[in-house]
Parts: sequence; structure tokens; C-alpha cells
Amino acid sequence: MRSRYHAGVSTKKTPGMRVKELRDLLERANRAYYVDAAPIMADAEFDKLLAELGQLERDDPDLDDPESPTHRVGGQPIEGFETVEHAAPMLSIDNSYSREDVIEWHGRVLRGLGLDEKAALGGRAGLFGGGAAPNDAMPELVCDAKIDGVAISIRYEDGKLAQAVTRGDGVRGDDVTANIRTIRSLPLRLSGKAGEKIPEVLEVRGEVYMPLSVFGSINRQREADRLELYANPRNSAAGTLKNLDPGEVSRRRLGFAAHGRGEVSDEGFAPSHGGFVEKMKSLGVPVNPLRCRTRLIGEVLRTIDGFAAERHGMEYMTDGMVVRVDSFALQERLGRTSKSPRWVMAYKYPAERKTTRLIRVDAQVGKTGKITPRAVMEPVLLAGTTVRHATLHNYGRVRDAETEQPGVRTAIHLGDLVMVEKAGEVIPYVAGVVLGERPQGCEPVEAPTRCPECGGPVEIEPAEAEATPALETQRRCINPECPAQVREKLIWFAGRRQMDIEGLGEKTVDLIRSEAVGKIPLNSFADIFRLGRYREELLSLDRMGEKKVDNLLEGIEAAKGRGLARVLASLGIRHVGESTAKALAKRFVDIDALLEADEPELRPKAMTKDEARAYGLPEDPAERTSTELGVNTAPVVHAYLHSRPARQMFEDLRAEGVGLRSREFAKAAAGGGEAKAFSNKTVVITGTLETFGRDELKAMLEGMGAKVSGSVSSKTDLVIAGEKAGSKLDKARELNVETWDEARLLKELGR
Repeated sequence: MRSRYHAGVSTKKTPGMRVKELRDLLERANRAYYVDAAPIMADAEFDKLLAELGQLERDDPDLDDPESPTHRVGGQPIEGFETVEHAAPMLSIDNSYSREDVIEWHGRVLRGLGLDEKAALGGRAGLFGGGAAPNDAMPELVCDAKIDGVAISIRYEDGKLAQAVTRGDGVRGDDVTANIRTIRSLPLRLSGKAGEKIPEVLEVRGEVYMPLSVFGSINRQREADRLELYANPRNSAAGTLKNLDPGEVSRRRLGFAAHGRGEVSDEGFAPSHGGFVEKMKSLGVPVNPLRCRTRLIGEVLRTIDGFAAERHGMEYMTDGMVVRVDSFALQERLGRTSKSPRWVMAYKYPAERKTTRLIRVDAQVGKTGKITPRAVMEPVLLAGTTVRHATLHNYGRVRDAETEQPGVRTAIHLGDLVMVEKAGEVIPYVAGVVLGERPQGCEPVEAPTRCPECGGPVEIEPAEAEATPALETQRRCINPECPAQVREKLIWFAGRRQMDIEGLGEKTVDLIRSEAVGKIPLNSFADIFRLGRYREELLSLDRMGEKKVDNLLEGIEAAKGRGLARVLASLGIRHVGESTAKALAKRFVDIDALLEADEPELRPKAMTKDEARAYGLPEDPAERTSTELGVNTAPVVHAYLHSRPARQMFEDLRAEGVGLRSREFAKAAAGGGEAKAFSNKTVVITGTLETFGRDELKAMLEGMGAKVSGSVSSKTDLVIAGEKAGSKLDKARELNVETWDEARLLKELGR
């Protein structure tokens, strides 16, 4: 709920005036929602105004701007991440796990500042709030929640978001600016109070996190799709940040909270950590609020104890509290070791662990045939929720589990008292066995030697797993006609993120496969595209009316044109997800070209110069298109593509009219010789072009390495002007920016 705010559209306002009004309003709404926690409009109204702004920008492209709230949805997929050096190192923080560690750290701080705590406080009791009050010589301490996220340094130049870099090794990190720009809570332009000066360079350090509500929603969908659940929000946030499609990053709704500083050009901007946090909040940056500000280490410890329960109600994961000296001047005096600052430490809470009785272990079969053991237990309250099920990961861990006795391991038995934790305090898992509480006569959990669904053969990975059971990582059914796999694959294939076949969800798949046995075959991907031949049979099924059937058949017809990348990502091929499928589609023009490729061609980044030369590819890996497959995964994918069932499947899909030609190949191919004219150039498109639509040309130029901007500035390298080019062309001429008409553009593109 953002609150009640109604913005009527004045008929006297020009589109440009309305665009400015909407942008200001939406930015205020974002700030009110994410920074001030005082919403000014409802979510539905926000979405409505955002849609109105988007329509105005599409109607008049000259009104578009790269910093518009509409661009939060992400731009075109990017090729990769550049590694850059931090202006100021991002050091790690020493961890502590006990109150004694925190007290000892505080003692080191006092000694480092040349202070005698007893003299300063009239006795050590004063440190804990008893005895004499601390005098002004004692350093002020601040503490805040330790967010379990991904550390990021965000650089603002002249108040505009210029760059975002991951922590990396502390000296260098990956430039993830395109993805960070999609985070709605983070301002693209800083805005403070009237007269408030913003430093020319201002680096904000903080954590990118995945809100727990988003993480829960994603895992619920993955559970419905019979996919392995993500372990914790932190890993999910890290994986999202490394996604090459900013549009997908935007859909994950990541959050950000600032908790420190990097390079700041104005030394007088803020004298302390607490002051810096307040400044950031006033400029519209979401912050990690301070939980304590005191000169007493005892007050810090009480805050740590009090937050232990409170933290479970936060919107993000926390695993401790960070305690630091507040004054930047004192931080400078204390200095740092080779890897960590001396003026800060992190107290980490122990993971909550409960014990409960194991009732049974179910074997679940996924769409790739992977068989996963799932514990069914007596209910136990853990980290605020009642837990009845937990993952056992794989049968290697079942055969070789930890116990409460250090160094002692055992096979898990039915009836065991098991120790349960939550990975990242979200996903329950069995951490081990209380061996001393094992009932007499209980039997060990047996790993299935045949598929529990179809009775088919089981393959154990790695190959030597039978000789060394503890090393077993996966066990899978290798029967491609396994009913459990077929069902899961059909549901996955039709899903919204895959082939997006409206009306063919889990219930419809089950309905057709159960009630229409012998009437309507639905045992393969090609069978989906044959459903149109069975319209009358579909109408006879329970709850399948005419409108529902027609919508289903229309959705199936529409899916035929999704293109090669979507097909590959929908098949459930091991090691081929969405990003790998897109990478393959950029490398190969159609399925025939992909099937003709030898295995080394699927991993060109890993090829030697001689191998690259033999396959007619550039010797420099930087000039080759990555397929995201490596030495171990490329052979698996290649073997699958060349298997008899896979070949037959592609032929069947082709026969049913499913398009197996790549949409992405043309964009990637455009990065040939003509790409040099656009590589690393900032380009602005204005006016109307006859040959290209604006979005089409933008995608093509970005595929050649250009950055397409919505406004002309001194940093613009090239303006492409079509008919009725307006103020942007005038500004380009004023700034002496190179300008092309459509004829020159076509010439450079070799058309």
C-alpha cells in the first residue's frame, strides 16, 4: 500500500509537462515507499501511472529518457560483466561468535586509541552501564543489522548513478550497473533538501538483497514446477545480479540498503558513520537504520541480545550485527590489518537448530530424472514456522551424515532423532543425527535402486559413487519415458517463463493425462501441438468449456513462434537454462546448425587457439560468443542433442510447425565488421526511420556494443536522425556531435 494520492490529468498540459509531472510523482512515491516507509499511493495506482508514462514515451520517443522510472524494467540483455578496480578497497570484516569476542574487540579499540578504560570509567563496571558514566574521551559506538546480501559499491557522479561494482576480491569487482539500475528503491539521481550540496563523487557501500516475500514466491513456483528449491535469499540475490538479462533482474524485485561509504570527494560531507547514514537517507538512498548509538559496550551487547528475536520480522535476511566506531577520524587512527579494519567487527548469531523425529523419507523424481530424498518428520517450530518436511540433499548425505558427536558420522535411520536447521534460515534441511537417541532396531534409509515412479534403471553420479557412497552427489532415473519425468517436463515446457502456453497448467495436464487416457495422447512435447486435432475430445472433459479449449488451442498456436532459445530453455535439458539457451541461440542460426556443431564448438571460450583455428573461430576468446557451457557440461549437452530421442523430438516439433530458428542469432551476427562503428559508443536515436522501428534499431545497436541513450549530452558520440527529428538534433548540432541520416546508417550497416 503506497496510500491515497489521485493525480488528475489536466487537459491544458502538454505531453512533455505530463511526462515531467509523472516522473516526479513516481520518484516521490518510490522514495516514500522504500526510504521513508510512508507510502503516498496504492500499488495499483503506481502501476497505472507508470503505464501512462510509458505510453506517453512511446507516443513521442523524444520525450524518452534513460533515467525515467519506466526504464527500471531493464534494458536489452548484456554480453557479460567487465571487471573494474574499486576507487577504495572493499575490505572484509572480522567475525565474532560470542559476547567475549565483542568485549575483547572493544578493549583493543580503547588500547588502539591510547585510552585506559578503568581510568576513564572509574572501574570496568562502567563499560556495562554501571558505576561512573563514560566521559567524552570514550569513542561513540554504533551498531546495525548485518544484512545477509551481496556487497555492492555504488558510485554517484554529479548526483547521477554512474557505476555499480560487486565486492569481488575487495580490490576488483564486476561492473553490474545495468542490473543495479533496475532496483526501484535506489535513486538514479540523488535529490536532497534545497541548498543541500551533493559531492561531485559519492560512493555508497551497501547490500543488495532479495526480499523474503519475493524469495518465498520464487521457491513456491519452483516447488510447483518440481524444481530444486533455492537454498537461501543471499545466493538467489547473487545469482540474480549475475543474470545477463536486466529485464529478468527487474522481475526479481531486489532491494538495497546502504551501510557505509567508499570514495567521497568532499571530506566535510559527513564526520561520522551515523552522520553519513542520515545524509544518505536525506538524499533518497535506502539505508540500514542504526539500532544503537552509545559509548557503553554493555549497551551494544543488550542491543545484540534484543535484536536476536526482532530480526526474524525483517523483510531481508540478517545473520548478525555490525559494531563500529562512529567517528571517521577515529576510524582513520585505528587503521586496519592486511584484510580487515580494526574499528569494526561483526557479531554473528548461531543458526537456530531443533530436534525432531524422522518418520519416513520420500523419493521425489524431477523433470531431469533427479531423485531427491525428502524427510517427513514430526512437526517442529523452527525460526518462526512449523516444519514438517526438510531436504536431505542427496543419498550420499543420507549414508554419511553428521552426528552430535564431533568427528562421528553415520547413516540416517528411520525413527532417528534428527537435527533440523534452515539454510539461510529459510529452507529447512536435516543437519545431522542425535546418535545417542537412536531407537533400538531401527533400519537405515535405503536409496532406491530403481526409479520409484516407473521402476526404470537408476544412474548414480559420479561414476565411482558405488565404491564410495559418501561421495554420491546425484541419483537419477534414466528412463526418458518415465511418467513422472514426462509429466514434470510437460508442465515445465508449457510454463509462463518457458513456452508460455496459456491454459496448459498442472491441472490441465493432469486432467488430459488421467481422464482422456486412450483418447488424447499427451506424452511428448510434440503431442502438445497435436491437441488441436482433438478439440471435441477436449470439450468432453470435465471443466473444459468451449472458451477454455479455444484459449488453450490459441496459446498452443502462439507458442510455435517463440524461437529456438525459448524451445531449448523449455526442454529440461541438463545444464541448459534460460541464459545458456539464449547464448546457444546467439551462436547458432537454427537447430540444424546446432546439431551439426562438434562438441568443442559448444564451449568456444575454453578452446585452445589451435582448436579455434580448426573450427574457423577467432583465436582470441574475447572475440568468440560464449555459450556458457564448459569442459564438463558441454559434452553432456552435446551427447543429449545427438541422442536418438532428442533427434526424433526435434523432427516431431518441426513437423508440427514449431519454429526452430534463432531470433537472437541475427542480433549477435550484427556484431561483425560493421560493429566497430558502434562499439563502446553512446548513440541517440531521434525522429522516424523508414527501415527500422526504434526498438528494433536500439536492440541491434546494443547488440553491436553501443549504449543507446534517450538524451543528447557532451558524452554522446553519435546521433542518428530520421524524419521530423526535433530538439535532440538541434542540441547535437549545438554540441558538435556527429550526426547521421538514415542513408549513412544503412551504408555503415552494409545494406
